[in-house]
Amino acid sequence: MAQGKIRRYDSKINAISRFIDTSIILLTFFAIADLFNIEWEAIYIWTLLFSVMLFNFFAESQDVYRSWRGTNLSEEIRTVLFSWLTAIFTLLLINLFIVKSILYEQPFMAAWIVLTPIELISWHAIVRMILGFTRAKGFNTRKVAIIGATSIGSRLEKAFADMEWSGFRFVGYYDDRIKRYENNEQEVTEDITQNIVGDIDTLLADCRKGAIDTVYITLALAAEHRIKDITEKLADTTASVYLVPDLYIFNLLNSRWVDYQGITAISIFETPFSGLDSTVKRVEDVVLSALILCFIAIPMIFIAIGIKLTSKGPVFFKQTRYGMAGEKIKVWKFRSMTVMDNGDKVSQATKGDARITPFGAFLRQTSLDELPQFFNAFSGSMSIIGPRPHAVAHNEEYRRKIHGYMLRHKVKPGISGLAQINGFRGETDTIEKMEGRIRYDLKYIQTWSLALDLKIIFLTIFKGFKDKNAY
Repeated sequence: MAQGKIRRYDSKINAISRFIDTSIILLTFFAIADLFNIEWEAIYIWTLLFSVMLFNFFAESQDVYRSWRGTNLSEEIRTVLFSWLTAIFTLLLINLFIVKSILYEQPFMAAWIVLTPIELISWHAIVRMILGFTRAKGFNTRKVAIIGATSIGSRLEKAFADMEWSGFRFVGYYDDRIKRYENNEQEVTEDITQNIVGDIDTLLADCRKGAIDTVYITLALAAEHRIKDITEKLADTTASVYLVPDLYIFNLLNSRWVDYQGITAISIFETPFSGLDSTVKRVEDVVLSALILCFIAIPMIFIAIGIKLTSKGPVFFKQTRYGMAGEKIKVWKFRSMTVMDNGDKVSQATKGDARITPFGAFLRQTSLDELPQFFNAFSGSMSIIGPRPHAVAHNEEYRRKIHGYMLRHKVKPGISGLAQINGFRGETDTIEKMEGRIRYDLKYIQTWSLALDLKIIFLTIFKGFKDKNAY
């Protein structure tokens, strides 16, 4: 059997979509400039060049040009709009700090900035509506079958049912083990067994007579010999064949596939901050932490004075924490206690804790004791947004009690995070509370985007600084 590499399914379609989006950006600028009778200058050429480059960069980071066949239109619109707004925001920053031109103050530029995303979104929406209409009329449809009455097969069937507009027409399940499934109620549901329309021989016959266009194999990973046997038999038909490995038996963390000279590997546990995403995250931390430190410099001086006047001891307290990849870092905080636990055994602060000073209680309840951590974010040992750092002693305790606990260290610890804006802040006096925090920490790693970071920052301002569970 010949060997080959795994390629992206719709690379040519993606190229066409990129070309049309770029054309829309350029033609809209030309049309508006002509409407306003603008005389061309070199700055316009550079603006167009950078707008196209930045939009394509952010569109790629948002996966705008992936196949949207099985997703909602609103999700595609959101990614297109975010890519354009981020590109324009970057252009404005370049103009503000480097070029310093009055170009963006002109009315025709405002018209271009507003009209272009409307046209981009309209073009993407029109394509989706046309495809949905033609498929609803029976054009460009695919009759699909699933090999294996498995849980992943059931999920795939439901996905087909939820996106009827996409043109997938589910025929049924095919499996040689019908009798075993009928006698094992725990393995599959009754709905699946009712939809088993035949065995593999029946499937081959249906494929040969054109009753099935596409076959999805959803057997367990352990059934590699059976899968190979089935695919060899399907090679005698004209049906398209897809292998759907049940990777959900693993607790996937930021899973992605990579290609090494034609050999495809799928990551099970991976950080979202690799390649350019790492640079984006670092630039975000440096820029925002620098701006915030300028804004909070005077309040921090008053807090330092308040600490010195209300209790004996240093203003700052450096705690040892685990950073990215489990490396130990020093986290800065304003001192809020009369003692500074930082050893092998650390007791979390509780309600009415005698160790907390009166002024320290105010700092902790309002999260003002965390402000020095913006120095950590600026220096690179922490991030503004990420899982909150725990004491080393707590890490060693909970890594034995909570499965996947240490995966939160695939990213830098943060000053605020997804768990904090969802109520998991302050004391974690039960295993359930810590499990809830870890659940949101891992969800953040799985779903990270620049937009998510900005959302968490926004929500932290309004709901993350004060919490009844913080002591």
